[in-house]
Amino acid sequence: MTQTTRYVRLVTEVPGPRSRELMARKERVVANALSIHVPVAIQEARGALVTDVDGNVFIDLAGGMGCMNVGHSHPRVVEAIQRSAAQFTHTDFSVIMYESYIRLAERLAALAPGDFPKKACFFNSGAEAVENAIKIARKYTGRRAIIALEGAFHGRTNLAMALTSKVKPYKEGFGPFAPEIYRVPTPYTYRRPAGMSEAEYVRFCADALERALITHVSPDEVAAIILEPVQGEGGFIPLHPDYLARVSQLARKHGFLIIADEIQSGFGRTGTFFASEQLGLVPDLICVGKSLAAGMPLSGVIGRAEVMDAPEDSTIGGTYVGNPVACDAAHAVLDIMEEEGLVSRARAIGDLMRRRFQELAVQLESIPGSRLQIGEIRGLGAMLGVELVTDRATRAPATAEAAEVVKRAWQRGVVVVKCGIYGNTLRMLLPLVITDDQLNEALDIIGQICTEIARGE
Repeated sequence: MTQTTRYVRLVTEVPGPRSRELMARKERVVANALSIHVPVAIQEARGALVTDVDGNVFIDLAGGMGCMNVGHSHPRVVEAIQRSAAQFTHTDFSVIMYESYIRLAERLAALAPGDFPKKACFFNSGAEAVENAIKIARKYTGRRAIIALEGAFHGRTNLAMALTSKVKPYKEGFGPFAPEIYRVPTPYTYRRPAGMSEAEYVRFCADALERALITHVSPDEVAAIILEPVQGEGGFIPLHPDYLARVSQLARKHGFLIIADEIQSGFGRTGTFFASEQLGLVPDLICVGKSLAAGMPLSGVIGRAEVMDAPEDSTIGGTYVGNPVACDAAHAVLDIMEEEGLVSRARAIGDLMRRRFQELAVQLESIPGSRLQIGEIRGLGAMLGVELVTDRATRAPATAEAAEVVKRAWQRGVVVVKCGIYGNTLRMLLPLVITDDQLNEALDIIGQICTEIARGE
């Protein structure tokens, strides 16, 4: 079949024959736990467009789960990787150091919020960055307890799973988990109790944190609180500035640290380089990853120099951490972001998406007996979440309907993913290099799908 669109090009059914063949091979030799969101195999990708092995072209709103802020196969990144690999691919920085690692630490220390000396260290994955931030906080404070939020996602390794809040599919059957983790409510204001204002609920959640320091763990035993300034897997929920102000106040009062997990929200996605900047938060430690190196395996922790220096010699590191090829890719990413103005571009993308989804919300609500509605549009910049419900009055989560939107979208050439504790929020993780025409085409397709589902088609 052929779909008449400008950027999407479907020359076979989706998945096509070559993708189905590869899926069958995958089923025979790859562990079943590695399920596939979009059952196609990629051939190549440029910017915000992905071409599969059957020649179908998709508009990508998932961006490698948030890794492709500068787009797929940006020529500057490709050139940096090729040049770097031709020089050397590995030494282990702690054996023989290299300048690209040091310069990347310099650049990120300058970009991180806070008017104080900072240092950085690099790892492979977001989970590694989180686990090492916890290790650093515990060494610096001499304390063991960590506070985490409901709805949080911090990774899939054991300690990171303990910090993560969503049970299925991330935690069920994988315990026991690391001890000394204490959970407090998130100011998820859309789902606040009936009769409570947004401001009241924000205060309630802040009060719950303060109460937890009496009822769950002594503040003298708390090393840090870890939070995502904009929750990712939890539903693209920006933490309210008033809540973060109370967190900062309690941290100063009791001497524990604030760790900001900006692995998904960092690198311009929210319209500032770090989301913390526009929320009034100055973290002691920041975890970075995903778009840091355009999908190359690189993550890091940036923080106050005296905190970062707390661990003793050789207590932080790893064989592959801060790989030189990935570091050079990260330098290309930072250059592209600055020269192409991608931070401001994220704000423009966010404005466009918000307007389009607001128009769609009105349209869906006007359909008699509508089976699908938009409950809330939220986020910062291009990090936008659209929570789908079956009824705006009851706010009943449209979990099955959201899954159907995702499925019909890839069948028609748009890659989009969902999140949220109920799995009913569409999350926009598109490359920031996407054009307005490409984005509008993708949103037209999503809007048509939502309208069909609302009508029961």
